Amino acid sequence: MAADRQINRIGILVGGGPAPGINGVIHSITIEATRNNWEVIGIYDGFQHLIEGKLVGLSLTPENVSYIYNEGGSILHTARANPTQSQEALKSCVAALLNAGISSLVSIGGDDTAYSASRVARFAQETMGIALRSVHVPKTIDNDLPLPEDIPTFGFETARELGARLVMNLRRDAVTSQHWFLVMTMGRKSGHLALGIGKSAVATITLIPEEWSHGEIRLQEVIDILITTFLLRLLEKKAYGVALLAEGILENLSHEDLKALDHVERDEHGHIRLAEVNFLDILKKELEKELERLGIRIRLVKHVLGYELRCAPPSAFDVEYTRSLGEAAVDFLVAGGTNAIITLQRNQIVPIPYDEMIDPETGRTEVRMVNMDSFRYRSAYKFMTRLKPEHAQDDRLFERLAAQTNLTVKEFKERYGYLIGIAPRPF
Repeated sequence: MAADRQINRIGILVGGGPAPGINGVIHSITIEATRNNWEVIGIYDGFQHLIEGKLVGLSLTPENVSYIYNEGGSILHTARANPTQSQEALKSCVAALLNAGISSLVSIGGDDTAYSASRVARFAQETMGIALRSVHVPKTIDNDLPLPEDIPTFGFETARELGARLVMNLRRDAVTSQHWFLVMTMGRKSGHLALGIGKSAVATITLIPEEWSHGEIRLQEVIDILITTFLLRLLEKKAYGVALLAEGILENLSHEDLKALDHVERDEHGHIRLAEVNFLDILKKELEKELERLGIRIRLVKHVLGYELRCAPPSAFDVEYTRSLGEAAVDFLVAGGTNAIITLQRNQIVPIPYDEMIDPETGRTEVRMVNMDSFRYRSAYKFMTRLKPEHAQDDRLFERLAAQTNLTVKEFKERYGYLIGIAPRPF
């Protein structure tokens, strides 16, 4: 495609993992750009081909994007290719964009993609003396970008809705078949998605990494929390339930406990491919060992709730939200803006400069964690079945719990009391 510097031409690419609503962003960018007499080029596979000095894509028009906002996935695909790994890769990206006549780049993705886009734009300006305008539309089903607490990231609400419906089905299966489900859901750093699904589906217990604000998470503590939950349910004659865990628990496991995971595959940005780690296998095996030592019979079934959430058709909320974000991104560029992440706050467009949101040393944005003091979390915690601080002085409860095991009351308190502060931590 020949370059034409008289034409305002936007390039759109998608990086990172999918999230419901990507196509809504692409749709509204195309519609709004066309209204402003700008051309739009959809770039396939994120930065992957640009790194090779090629632009593989297609012209986007209102006609060929007319109904995509209702579809899951991404018509432009997505990839995790990282152009920041070398100066040559950055130069190839800029050259490919300029050769296609693209003067503005809209990136859709998480913090890795935002950092890549910011570096490409900076390289164009500082090294090649070319103004390549850049705007990023943030997406993640993890809901962990540093926006105000009541503003979700796009894709989260759809993933929460679908995840909750699936966990409700698992709850019914658990009751019907009288067993426990161990369910892990996405959320690399924070527990927003797990908590949202767990509270909406009324899971028996939901564990998120924010509970361990004091430091590393020990696998044994996760096991002990779940064992005591099983026992509390057995007091109610219920040998079944759903335990939901955020994958961030794996991400934050102690180095000692991660030794067995030294050879796991990592992506281009150095992250452990959490979905490919057999954490639930490890957890299930250790739980079964502990149950056998205690003389308790409970059937455990593991289930990973992950990829099926990422390409679901977006909910009405995410359709509206993503169309607004795409329109806002174009309006920002038309007004001469550049080098910012687009957000909507209190129904207003709020561009956040890259320098304010991305740490230049790490290439990461600050992670928004679950506020453990919020009503949202306190309400969810209140309805979980688990050993809690208010149980500390309930001697009768400990007698009943110990009676289900082969431990004495004293041994039981010494073994599990640390969970509620009535015994020393064993590690």
